[in-house]
Amino acid sequence: MRDDKTRVITMGCRLNAYESEVIAGLATAAGVGPAVVVNTCAVTSEAVRQAVQTIRKVRRDDPAARIIVTGCAAQVETQRFTDMPEVDHVIGNGEKTRPETWAGLSLQDSERVQVNDIMSVRETAGHLIDGFGGRARAYVQIQNGCDHRCTFCIIPYGRGPSRSVPAGEVVRQVRKLAEAGYAEIVLTGVDITSYGADLPGAMSLGRLVRHVLDHVSELPRLRLSSIDQMEVDADLMDAIATETRLMPHLHLSLQAGDDLILKRMKRRHLRDDAIGFCREIRRLRPDVAFGADLIAGFPTETEAMFANTLDLVEACDLAYLHVFPFSPRTGTPAARMPQVARAEVKERAARLRATGAMALERHLERQKGRTVEVLTERDGIGRARDFSEVTIPSNAPPGILANAFVTGHDGRRLSGEVHV
Repeated sequence: MRDDKTRVITMGCRLNAYESEVIAGLATAAGVGPAVVVNTCAVTSEAVRQAVQTIRKVRRDDPAARIIVTGCAAQVETQRFTDMPEVDHVIGNGEKTRPETWAGLSLQDSERVQVNDIMSVRETAGHLIDGFGGRARAYVQIQNGCDHRCTFCIIPYGRGPSRSVPAGEVVRQVRKLAEAGYAEIVLTGVDITSYGADLPGAMSLGRLVRHVLDHVSELPRLRLSSIDQMEVDADLMDAIATETRLMPHLHLSLQAGDDLILKRMKRRHLRDDAIGFCREIRRLRPDVAFGADLIAGFPTETEAMFANTLDLVEACDLAYLHVFPFSPRTGTPAARMPQVARAEVKERAARLRATGAMALERHLERQKGRTVEVLTERDGIGRARDFSEVTIPSNAPPGILANAFVTGHDGRRLSGEVHV
């Protein structure tokens, strides 16, 4: 008997993971299945290539499947996916979380391509989700889109302008998920530090964090997804310093450590700004751990410029790196700049990852002899408050807060005595 459910394949960011949960619920309620939805990413050319490969594999594995493609790649490269014979429907980012879109797809004569001008979209989070299955943590979308125009980034054209979910709606969903038993909630979006600029009153990310923690007292752990350190407001700085339920882990959108490259990226900070921010946060919250996005091989980057990015890992005392080998995206200014040879880009990315591995090992080494609070996940893994992975008993149920006395690590994860 054929399965009538809709399966969603998620590619890319945490926001996509959130939206995939929304899509699964809407498609199931509308009776769209049996179908496979591929929720794509467009952050790099490689991400788009992987989306194409995934679609072709789905068709080979299930020739009768109804394949629906959505996400950022579908938004910015609509024709590419429309031209694929494997694809039955192409849905834009502005349409993918609307109930009427999926209700329409349940009809026999539904429109094949539904992709509108994302820059005209003003609403966000029209549908909130009930949970994330058996996962230990849940994500809550607070914002979508981006008003900045970094020269390497196509995402504003896939996500549209920055728009915020009203604080009351965020609090309502966080409370609902906390009452359902989730011990950790992650606030996520495309550019969450721009939160509130489009809302009435003087709302900001810091004030939202305060609202959530004040009104959902039963939530043990609140975490932030990637932030732009130049947009951090005074209320958020205060919350980082004083709110123990706000996790001591910040993932920063740094991108590079060289001032000229940062200017060519059209970033809003310089090297010393990043170093000063990390120093101040560590003064306010000594147990904080920093992650960062860094790009290797940006156009015009010399070896000396790249060395400044390598040095930034130690200067900011970063623990977790998300390394991107530069990949030109058609339609962005960086794609028209003088390119670094691909072999050199890959080599620099490998060196940056190796530097990141050593930085993580140093961070883990500092945890030896400490007792850390761990949120249990699946497959023998948990997460400490600073986002370090911790080896836990394989039979531990997910979603439990436990204490672990750290006796060592393997370079990637902490190990020790875990009391569940």
